[in-house]
Amino acid sequence: MPLVEIIYRLILGTVLGAIIGVERSFFKKQAGLRTFALVSLGATLFSLIASYLPTDSSARILANIILGIGFLGSGLIFLKEEHIFGLTTAAALWTTAGVGLAVGQGFYLEAFTVTILILIILALLPYIEERLKNE
Repeated sequence: MPLVEIIYRLILGTVLGAIIGVERSFFKKQAGLRTFALVSLGATLFSLIASYLPTDSSARILANIILGIGFLGSGLIFLKEEHIFGLTTAAALWTTAGVGLAVGQGFYLEAFTVTILILIILALLPYIEERLKNE
């Protein structure tokens, strides 16, 4: 793979993660722009590395990235006075790692589509959810 392609993937993974992180920062959530950008960049990097390894090794690396991000996200979830906080941010972080994995493997359309879907879910669905609760 040409060096320009590798750099493009790393930058794209970072930018898509940062876009999602901007939304989380705007709503003052526990994890924001830098966290989401770093998770997506890391997932992109590990995904790129995995693409140079034998299939069985690369599959293990990709699977363990998702598992590891799940553990990272679980640190964002806490219970306070019978209310759960951080679950959506943890899920967004986990999904953002998937965006990074997609970019690292060259699935650009899928990465862009999922980024847009994440933004819709985070920005639009809370209003729909609130309207449903009030009815």
